Amino acid sequence: MSAVPEMARHRDREIDAMNAELEQFLTFLLADEEYAVDILRVQEIRVWAPVTRIPNSPPYLKGVLNLRGTIIPVIDLRCRFAMAQRDYGPQTVVVVVKVMSDNLQRTMGIVVDSVEETFAVAREHIMAAPHVGSNIDAEFVRGLISVDKKMIVLLDVDRLLNSDELAIEHIAE
Repeated sequence: MSAVPEMARHRDREIDAMNAELEQFLTFLLADEEYAVDILRVQEIRVWAPVTRIPNSPPYLKGVLNLRGTIIPVIDLRCRFAMAQRDYGPQTVVVVVKVMSDNLQRTMGIVVDSVEETFAVAREHIMAAPHVGSNIDAEFVRGLISVDKKMIVLLDVDRLLNSDELAIEHIAE
């Protein structure tokens, strides 16, 4: 048996191991700050279009939209994080994400100022969020990463989109 194919298999195993330790994220802007969510949670990115408002809903719940027959709630993250509001423009998008609550999965949209990029980072480079005052409740922050001399806040979409009025109520059968 030739050593060349064995070396190639060894290299492929090393690459697979490295990729298994990487996580990929989609970054977006809110008020000139960069945030990220796990790319595996992103279903699609849509340009902003008006939504149907739901009466008596919290201010950050902009309404619902029909996504190919599925009604999904749309959350404005600026409003959710108590940031200054601004008019939606041509860069404003809705990032459609999959959210888990216990064993249930649902689809929701988050309105962001603009989408920036995707990147991969090694798990060991994700830093714990510091315990300081912020507009964002620390329970929604999964961690921080430093990319090209800037800090990016990694959001935990499950905690963020299952908190307060957004939580799925489990009905006993």
